[in-house]
Amino acid sequence: MSCAVLSIGSNLGDRLAHLQSVVDELGPRVRAVSRVYSTAPWGGVEQQDFLNAVVVAEDENFGEYDWLALGRDLEAAAARVRVQHWGPRSLDVDVVVCRTGSGEVRSDDPELLLPHPRAHERAFVLVPWLDVEPEADLTANGHNRPVADWLAGLDETERDGVHRTELVLVDHAPDAGSHPRDRP
Repeated sequence: MSCAVLSIGSNLGDRLAHLQSVVDELGPRVRAVSRVYSTAPWGGVEQQDFLNAVVVAEDENFGEYDWLALGRDLEAAAARVRVQHWGPRSLDVDVVVCRTGSGEVRSDDPELLLPHPRAHERAFVLVPWLDVEPEADLTANGHNRPVADWLAGLDETERDGVHRTELVLVDHAPDAGSHPRDRP
């Protein structure tokens, strides 16, 4: 059994539909979905703002590489093309953390660095993550801290670039009404 925190984003095409495709594909694996945020692009490349969200998903048959493969398949289905580093994209699916019964999975494999090596620097990951796991913690640079502390330590301009929208992603799973995102 593993639980993954997935950061999803889109700034090309039907951005909301691209994000919704992730939730739809995950189906009953979805445990929580954040609100949708509009966020300034990260990395210095001029481009349209992103829509971002975080999805927490579980699967008893998945390991960390299964989450990576699923993310890549979803990006391919959205016709993602990797042309420019930190450039525009139809869909980006990042595995932020993966947890098993043994705890947080750590990986130094260049194909899948876990926990995500820059998640603690990105308000567009931390803000939606706090929507669904307010008590979450994250290990970065050898330090484990609450996600809220990582967020508080970011530059104000980084935090101010993340704006909650009225957009929501719909979880069609049978127990969807019990997720934190359904509360005002």
